[in-house]
Amino acid sequence: MKSVYIINGFLESGKTEFILYTLSQPYFQIKGTTLLLLCEEGENEYDEEILKNSHTIVELVNEEAELTPSRMTELEKKYKPERIVIEYNGMWNFKNLKLPRHWRVEQQITMIDASTFQNYYTNMRSLLAEMLRKSELIIFNRCDGLIEQLTSFRRNVKAVNQQAEIIFEDKDGEVSQIFEEDLPYDLKESELILDDYGYGIFYLDAMDNLDRYTDKTIQFTAMVLKPEGSKDEYFVPGRMVMTCCADDIAFLGYVCKYDRCNELSNKDWVQVTATVHKEYWKDYNGEGPVLHAIRVVPTKKPKQELLNFT
Repeated sequence: MKSVYIINGFLESGKTEFILYTLSQPYFQIKGTTLLLLCEEGENEYDEEILKNSHTIVELVNEEAELTPSRMTELEKKYKPERIVIEYNGMWNFKNLKLPRHWRVEQQITMIDASTFQNYYTNMRSLLAEMLRKSELIIFNRCDGLIEQLTSFRRNVKAVNQQAEIIFEDKDGEVSQIFEEDLPYDLKESELILDDYGYGIFYLDAMDNLDRYTDKTIQFTAMVLKPEGSKDEYFVPGRMVMTCCADDIAFLGYVCKYDRCNELSNKDWVQVTATVHKEYWKDYNGEGPVLHAIRVVPTKKPKQELLNFT
């Protein structure tokens, strides 16, 4: 397998600076060739000394149609690289990227210029969502003067990719931003009564900041999902959510242990009162939010069944 690292983002989002910084680090001054597939040229150029020291060869790909598995395989045969870095063109739809079968993505990183994020999010949301969807790390740079907007930016991204690590940076480095004060409920309360908006925020926040909620009681309205193999030991209370556009709707909920699951059916509407616990769960590949039901009672279908996180 050939290791591939993908850096994507719109033009002038900081992709080149990030790659140059990575290539210049001592841990990257390693034996073997790095093949850098450059899919767009920005204002910043690659430093020839850094390329030389990191044994990096740059191949410019001018057209999306040129970035095919066969073309990539040809370049691999030509240069015999140990690893491949792809600086992807933000105006190319990321879902169209097809790699050779023996290439494996080790890491995908999305770079975002915070000063232009809202414009791209409003006008090019579909392209942006495709970049974000499988990125493990999302870096917002140029956050100077935008502190009050970072909470909204983070929620926009988490609606598309719940698992991603998000970093905010200004001219002085990483921004340490506490978002608790922006939550639509008071974490000092022992029981959180979540309306539709509150449930959405809880869902987005709990995976990253589970300690805020551990041992708290929450109450919310949800649809019942009983996964195959649950054996009436647990169900997933959640809501259908539009995370990007009408074609991007998903059911979002956390697993809930309940000793009367046999009384529930798929798509029932219930009011759930449960305590939040931090436990290992196989679908999380580690620890995550696991609800323990206190009460689950039938309720009316809400007027707005579909939540919108956009």
